[in-house]
Amino acid sequence: MDKGRESKPHIGIYGRRNNGKSSLINCLAGQDIAIVSDHAGTTSDPVKKSFEITDFGPVILVDTAGIDDSGDLGQKRVDRTIRTLDIIDLALLVVTNNSWGEYEDELIKKFRDHNLPFIVIHSKSDIEEPTVDFKDKISSITGTSLFEFSSIDKRNYEELINLIRITIPEHSFKTPTLLGDLINYGDIVILITPIDIEAPAGRMILPQVQAIRDILDNDAVAIVLKEREVDAFLKKTKIKPALAITDSQVFVKADASIPHDIPLTSFSIMLARFKGDFDNYLKGTPKISELKDGDRVLLLESCTHHVSCDDIGRTKIPRWITSFTGKKIEYDVVAGLDILPRPITDYSLVIQCGGCMITGKQLHNRLQTAIKSGVPVTNYGMAIAYVQGIYNRAIAPFITENRDNSIYL
Repeated sequence: MDKGRESKPHIGIYGRRNNGKSSLINCLAGQDIAIVSDHAGTTSDPVKKSFEITDFGPVILVDTAGIDDSGDLGQKRVDRTIRTLDIIDLALLVVTNNSWGEYEDELIKKFRDHNLPFIVIHSKSDIEEPTVDFKDKISSITGTSLFEFSSIDKRNYEELINLIRITIPEHSFKTPTLLGDLINYGDIVILITPIDIEAPAGRMILPQVQAIRDILDNDAVAIVLKEREVDAFLKKTKIKPALAITDSQVFVKADASIPHDIPLTSFSIMLARFKGDFDNYLKGTPKISELKDGDRVLLLESCTHHVSCDDIGRTKIPRWITSFTGKKIEYDVVAGLDILPRPITDYSLVIQCGGCMITGKQLHNRLQTAIKSGVPVTNYGMAIAYVQGIYNRAIAPFITENRDNSIYL
């Protein structure tokens, strides 16, 4: 499964083999996108499919292998199923034949561990309807009502869609503003966007596009410049922007070009505040100064891309941190949402990219293991600003006066 490539809300379908998970996903999507068979274990790996919920918007349905799969291969399928919980915004637990046991108990526990809202659905109700006793049992165990459904006669279909709509977390589908609390009607925002080897041919990178759209949505004006054009533009036009946002790789140049009475930050820090764990980033970034010889740093790229010879995560950030600290540090880079090569406690610092290609839920889940283990976390842009000596200026636009500034300095 190509995890982490969609920012739409993810709905996971879970349950035992042959409980009707694939039939449910086909019914919801209105087309045959999952193989349906009377033979248990037809679904071998998680399968993703886009689906539009009326009056709600697009979501990603994730069909998973049976939680009761057996054997060595079956256990691998179960492991992949459990790993999908890191990317899910809402779980649908499918049961049938008034059956509930340790598999379902374990799934409910994992849903709660992930702080994941869920709906318990009694499938194949056209064959055997849920009993009153079973409904009471589910309510007692889960604290939620059992939902009766059939993919054959589509009983309660509209009710299920509405239940999904009201159960999925609001933050999963509402698009908050990136900059709306920083800019006002008619404000001018300068976007400094170097065109280098990492820029897609003929296109701009996603955070730049997102910033432009957000600026326009807030009835402000976006002016896009390459870094070498900033000085001449400001001198010629005499424009004083309300905010400047730069690519992190040219932070030093931007810091010199943008007058210090104009707020300056980076696209990566903008995303860190928007969907990252910003408070923990603020606490973790200064830990760069405490790195020692032999420490290991983990860099998390949340998408996969072609690796250039001067890649920001694999080359530039390690080079800058090593130069700043003067220490012999080991670096690991993990792309996408793959399994880590080492236990998280082996790392002295985790540096997460902006996460433009994944949901906020996925990004937070990605960081939770480190945070719970006491491993400091930061963000690409914040780490770059810190080692280049402009950290305080770069985070200043997002810092409120009532914060304890001691943790940022």
